[in-house]
Amino acid sequence: MKNVGLQMSSGAVSGLAATLVLQPFDLVKTRVQQGFVQPATSGFSTVPPTLYARPTIIQTAKDIVSENGVKGLWRGTNASLLRNVPGMAVYLTTVTQLRTFMATSPYFANVLTENVGARKAGESVLPKLNTQGNLISGAVARVSVGFLFNPLSVMKARFESNMYAYTSMRSAFLSIARGGPSELFRGFSATSLRDAPYAGMFMVFYEGLKRHASSVLPTDSPGETALLHSMCGATASGLATAATHPFDVIKTKLQVLSSEERYRGFTSTVRTIWKERGVMGYLDGVSLRLGRKVLSSAIGWGVYECILVVMYKT
Repeated sequence: MKNVGLQMSSGAVSGLAATLVLQPFDLVKTRVQQGFVQPATSGFSTVPPTLYARPTIIQTAKDIVSENGVKGLWRGTNASLLRNVPGMAVYLTTVTQLRTFMATSPYFANVLTENVGARKAGESVLPKLNTQGNLISGAVARVSVGFLFNPLSVMKARFESNMYAYTSMRSAFLSIARGGPSELFRGFSATSLRDAPYAGMFMVFYEGLKRHASSVLPTDSPGETALLHSMCGATASGLATAATHPFDVIKTKLQVLSSEERYRGFTSTVRTIWKERGVMGYLDGVSLRLGRKVLSSAIGWGVYECILVVMYKT
């Protein structure tokens, strides 16, 4: 369990950088997935179902800027920071520690000697696992952290929506908490179905890409290593995001449109999307999430591993 403090601080820095840069992607994605609604004038949604329609990405962004200026694209940043900075720190630390533990088992270790031997300059700091280990470590860590931070995810989604006129994060959290566990953990089923395969596939793709890329493009400095890891993280994230996006649409509707009966359960939400939009309804906001996750992984994993590589060398 050594270096937990370093891993936590590195994860927090990567989460901070990604959130500040990429908040507009999350904001516009949430608005696109929720559908067109009139802005709320209180902390609760009172929007009639007849107002829903599918807005375009460009029109949504224009509307946000028109109403609140360019700074409006960063609405909900405080809630995102509260969710993503500790969330990223805990997730990256959890997955690193879990991989370290799993690497001691011959069943999960790729090459056992690679996990205990001295690392070459610029080499990844993550323990090496086989495909099963990569899948399990990514899925378990992501779902566990997702459960822990789900109440903050609900608050983040509602801050990004224009259906709730919360005046502060405290009032938002208290409003959600008054609904009990069903509101605090709203959308967790969809989140898990999104995050478990996403994180598992991401780790498989990420580690595989790093292994092949490092053999073709060996790195000699932390800067080159960070660039290589960023490229691998971006590619792996794009592949995993495309495969799991429908569950992101379902999660957003569950968390934001819970005032409507048709969006109060997982099954009813799936049926409603299919009835109203067909297959394309499960792809709402996919380009935004792809852009956000690709850049987030490039920044997050590049920063995280670069910091650890530098610190381990000093």
